[in-house]
Amino acid sequence: MAYAKYTAPGLSLEEGKELSEVLQARLHDLNDLHLLLKHAHWNVIGPGFIAVHEMIDPQVDTVREFVDTIAERMATLGASPNGLAGALVAARSVEDYAVGRARVTTHLKALNEVYTRVIEAHRAAIEAVSGKDPVTEDIFIGQTAELEKFQWFIRAFLENGEGEIA
Repeated sequence: MAYAKYTAPGLSLEEGKELSEVLQARLHDLNDLHLLLKHAHWNVIGPGFIAVHEMIDPQVDTVREFVDTIAERMATLGASPNGLAGALVAARSVEDYAVGRARVTTHLKALNEVYTRVIEAHRAAIEAVSGKDPVTEDIFIGQTAELEKFQWFIRAFLENGEGEIA
């Protein structure tokens, strides 16, 4: 990653680099989430199609905003954010989304797992920046709250009467 010879006031260059590395990982993960949400949006079928199809688009838009916020924070810290597809694939440590054209429940179960992974990684990022930079921490906290809400929407479709994910 390329770095400028400055960072945000009150942080050292090294702190700016460390924060930017955490931010870059989240940038890749959220770009990946955006793409797979759109993929699910296009490929979901069956009963409940329209509700899920329309539920996913606002999630896509919000996640894209998250990506922009993270990239702009990186630039503020003096780092050059990398949003290129090749960099995302090279950095990916998880398997690609395996669901193609499939019924609502199949996509929602897969998306629930993806959201769990992304939320856990965001929580780890909160821990990694805690006490180092409240601005970056605040970004991650706000995004995590929204991601958890989106997962709740998905789980509401999957939950049975006993409160279990069916």
